Amino acid sequence: MLIEILLAVFIGILAGTITGILPGIHINLVGAILVGLTVTIFSGIPPIYLIIFIASMAIAHTFIDFIPSIFLGCPDTDTQLSVLPGHEMLKEGRGYEAVRLTSIGGILAIFILIVISFPLSFIISKIYNPIHAVMFWILISTCLILILTEKNKISALFIFIISGILGLCVLNLGINEPLLPMLTGLFGSSMLIGSIKNKIQIPPQEITEPKEKKLKPVLGSVISSPLCGFLPGLGSGQAAILGSAIFKTDKKGFLVLIGATNILVMGFSFVSLYAISKVRTGAAAAIQDIIGSLSWKNLTIILFAILLSGILSFFLVKTLAKIFSQKIHRINYSKLSIITLVFLVTIVFLFSGFIGILILISSTLVGIYANSFPVKKTQMMGCLLIPTLIYYFSQTFG
Repeated sequence: MLIEILLAVFIGILAGTITGILPGIHINLVGAILVGLTVTIFSGIPPIYLIIFIASMAIAHTFIDFIPSIFLGCPDTDTQLSVLPGHEMLKEGRGYEAVRLTSIGGILAIFILIVISFPLSFIISKIYNPIHAVMFWILISTCLILILTEKNKISALFIFIISGILGLCVLNLGINEPLLPMLTGLFGSSMLIGSIKNKIQIPPQEITEPKEKKLKPVLGSVISSPLCGFLPGLGSGQAAILGSAIFKTDKKGFLVLIGATNILVMGFSFVSLYAISKVRTGAAAAIQDIIGSLSWKNLTIILFAILLSGILSFFLVKTLAKIFSQKIHRINYSKLSIITLVFLVTIVFLFSGFIGILILISSTLVGIYANSFPVKKTQMMGCLLIPTLIYYFSQTFG
């Protein structure tokens, strides 16, 4: 059985590497396809190996997904915030360091996840309902902190509101994968168009390891990630904003935080399935469709797969980031941006159709407009925070 488990882990890492490197491909899409295949060509495979494969793929994808986000400016729903400081460091010749910071946060989160998963599952099963009852106040405090910490508070509020209006419109259209065109437009294509317009040249990249110890951001993610891993309507972006509000940090620290947060939110989604039988990510939903609720033995095997895939992915990211760093300055970045933009438009059309293209165009225009204001681009997370805030408002006062 051990050989089969290891084989499932390695195949999962390979699949997660492919989905992570390709911009616009989200692990949720792969999980949904895999669930469909379990009743056909994968019907003869024992379910335990399929869930090991999914967990390993999800972790590898989460590690490697930062490479296209930082080097190409193509985020998905989990890495959109890394584009902001990551792309700044890329233009300074420190793209390798930016990616390594996210992977350092990720590997620290892996070990934390292994240690606290079972104790946390017990705690969450007891306090899930009380926390859910006060989530509206936690969220509104986060929104206020996000805006009030800006120098240009009026501009920040304006960007936050128009992004929120966009999010409300998009999330109520009822299309497939609504976050794909919206977040791609706000954080991806708007930046790519700016790179094309300004004819940005990427300088030679330094292959230097981060020297600073960034432990506080990881602590921030440990506090905020359980809320987003166990409660509906919240994701890695909201967890990162909560974590950065708890521990103020610079752009390097923020990359560590978002790397740790993505891993913890993904890992806690499996713990959530075990503790309260709730799913919070596409990967956890795929596992639930395959095996139903998790036993403690299943969760233990998943945590083993997460540990192994996390360690191997950490070193794999180092190798891939080094390759990207050595090649990126030799490429015409404007042409690369155009090719990437075309690829993203194609992905959006395939998964979200013609309506998705219209959303992509609208979101891109909002992103370009927001980029003209002297405020942090995290204000565009209003596209998710405001709809989530309204959801919890209705739950609290409805």
